[in-house]
Amino acid sequence: MSIPNDVEQYGFVTEGLGAHSSRTIMLRELTLLLAACPTNSAFAEYESAIMSDNVLLKKTDATRRESVRRLRELYSLNSGFILFRALRDLWSFDHQAQPMIALLGAIARDPMLRASVPAILQARLGEPVTANLISETVNRHHPGRLNETTLANIGRHAASSWTQSGHLLGRSNKVRVKAHSHPTSVAYAVLLGYLCGSRGEALFNTAWTQLLDATRHTLHEQAFLASQRGWLEYRHAGSVTEIGFSYLLRKEPVQDE
Repeated sequence: MSIPNDVEQYGFVTEGLGAHSSRTIMLRELTLLLAACPTNSAFAEYESAIMSDNVLLKKTDATRRESVRRLRELYSLNSGFILFRALRDLWSFDHQAQPMIALLGAIARDPMLRASVPAILQARLGEPVTANLISETVNRHHPGRLNETTLANIGRHAASSWTQSGHLLGRSNKVRVKAHSHPTSVAYAVLLGYLCGSRGEALFNTAWTQLLDATRHTLHEQAFLASQRGWLEYRHAGSVTEIGFSYLLRKEPVQDE
């Protein structure tokens, strides 16, 4: 799965090791943090909630500081970037959609997690998906770049992330299962496809929407529901589809990181 080089302005990360050498998508921590902070919080407020208020319930100052660093890597925690602001806009509407939204946001910012996407999309339902398979998929995308230890760590953490998102099931022996799509996650996936350059009907056939494990008909139905709630504009007639994002793409200044 590749993304254009000009999307960093939206909060995407195109290069680097990412957080999955030592962390997962940190769904529990992200959920606790966003529940504790107002939607319009600045990065300093997220940092203070973790370091001073210990909303993540970490035992030491060092683990709190590391949590700040990794969550920032995964999600930016900066509402000046469309990627995170849209995540926050959609987050609180549907608890069941949060794992998928978190996964999509993390894939946009973590190149190693993004490199593992083919291992999931190419697996049939019920088929085993091991940490080794994920490591091999990442290595094929970045040949010779990572040593065996780093690849193994990425494989284990990515496997856990895909389990948190609902794409895999099991502890030691994980298998591919059908994830669940919701209007909020469809809105976010379609937005990510739009930021990466897709338009119209093609927005329903990107890797972002393929990860929702939904049929094209279901994606259209849920996009329509998302439009009724004001998250996007949706028009579909025959083979012509038009999607707009006047709310999610509203102009706001970028905050300093």
